Amino acid sequence: MSGFDAPLPAPALRVVFLGTPALAATVLGGLLDGPDPVVAAFTRPDAPRGRGLAVAAPPVAELARRHGVPVHQPTSWRDGSAVATLRELAPDLLVVAAYGRILPQAALDVPRFGSINVHTSLLPRWRGADPIHRAMLAGDAETGVTIMGLVLEMDAGPILWQRATAIGARETADQLEARLAELGRTALIAALQAWRRGDLVAREQDPASVTFAPMIGRADGRLDFTRPARELERTLRALTPWPGASATIRSTPLRLWSAEVVAASAAPSAPGEVLSVESAGVRIATGDEILLLREVQAPGKRKMSAADWARGFRLATGEIFVPLAPT
Repeated sequence: MSGFDAPLPAPALRVVFLGTPALAATVLGGLLDGPDPVVAAFTRPDAPRGRGLAVAAPPVAELARRHGVPVHQPTSWRDGSAVATLRELAPDLLVVAAYGRILPQAALDVPRFGSINVHTSLLPRWRGADPIHRAMLAGDAETGVTIMGLVLEMDAGPILWQRATAIGARETADQLEARLAELGRTALIAALQAWRRGDLVAREQDPASVTFAPMIGRADGRLDFTRPARELERTLRALTPWPGASATIRSTPLRLWSAEVVAASAAPSAPGEVLSVESAGVRIATGDEILLLREVQAPGKRKMSAADWARGFRLATGEIFVPLAPT
């Protein structure tokens, strides 16, 4: 089926790593602790980051430089210069994790033993840019990491190794991403060890089971309170810390940070209606049960308890939360 079925040679391999964010840096850390030398790291160009939007190097670049690994930051792979650089490095293996760019076939053809990717989903479910967020938004009970062979079609290569993990009932996207980064690190090491033993079994993905994970945007966080309460609560967790869930009250946009679902009221209420303001938070009617807001953030303010915000805002029962208008 593929070159992945034949054992890797025992001598150390020349590895080139491609990745960008903190998740990828965690995976790179596992390789740096292993027997195979990482001869170079490719990552995205420096970009504005953090609250002050100061230009900074990606986490992968920072980690690679601390370990003396040469860093390459091509703006594009289209003109052939990045592929030429890759050929000069003569890698035995490419390892990719959240790089953020599609590699051309010419790059995939360079390494002797192929190219593999660390993907944060249980493929073929959630191919694409935002598998972590999409799994949470969909209410999946579990997700995981797939080590796959890279092909030109996005996330369509053969599955080499998988590790599953349950999604916590109160887990936020950043917490899940941190866990999946560690899972990806250990899964990659296990897959490489199995490959060396000749125990790696590549299998093609089932086309009938494919789902896609398009990029998350701010529009995904505009809460519609006609939706079920559990879906809304899940959205808050899935979009933390970015892009965040939001709603409008008295034409004022409000970031909603955390909430929980409580039993529905016997009295019928309009979706989005404020039912009560109490020390625990703000109770809001939804399409079925009640959503208890616990933490919010008003424009220009810090995150605070919903109860404190409501008192300062003089929020009254009967007022209605509506989705934030598109900008």
